[in-house]
Amino acid sequence: MSQPKEIPTRNKERTRSLILAAATEEFSQKGFAGARIESIAERSGSNKRMLYYYFQNKEELFLAVMEDTYKTIRDAESALRLLDHHPVEAIRSLIAFTWDYYNLHPEFLHLLNTENMFHASHIKKSKNIGMYNSKLIDTLNEILIRGQNEKLFRGGVDPLQLYISIAALSYFYLSNNDTLSTVFRRDLSNPKAKVERQQHMIDLVLGYLMLSH
Repeated sequence: MSQPKEIPTRNKERTRSLILAAATEEFSQKGFAGARIESIAERSGSNKRMLYYYFQNKEELFLAVMEDTYKTIRDAESALRLLDHHPVEAIRSLIAFTWDYYNLHPEFLHLLNTENMFHASHIKKSKNIGMYNSKLIDTLNEILIRGQNEKLFRGGVDPLQLYISIAALSYFYLSNNDTLSTVFRRDLSNPKAKVERQQHMIDLVLGYLMLSH
């Protein structure tokens, strides 16, 4: 019986990327339980056999999606080169980036919601996600130290707590936008409301960090 031909490396990378992109859409739209391998294969222009060639099962594929999702946002944050900026501008840039990224990538929020329903059981198996996120916290810590040394920022700020607060200010507003808009009878999704929200976040975080002069 003849052995299957080896797939060229470039084609492997392209096919894997197409499967990951399709899986990201499927999982973000339907959650882990509702996502179907058949649909992912069809979306990617592949087939189930090929999909299982790259990922052994649905759980492994979802983990790969989550790892890719975290790596993508961390890479985009790294491209900001925050350490090249004045501490205050670096914080402004991080807040604006987080807000814009969440707005442009609602699938990121949907995937996080899904994984939290599983108590992070998939990403607990990852050897990479912690590494992606630790770099950001190290960068933020350096910004805080610089700001403190320049007598701009208060001391004793935990960079992890600060980042969680920045992310939460965007995350809660966007993931609960429909209910908030309905309950408070105010359209919080229109462009004007979103501009006001971003400025409010910047004012809130810098108001906490900045020393009064």
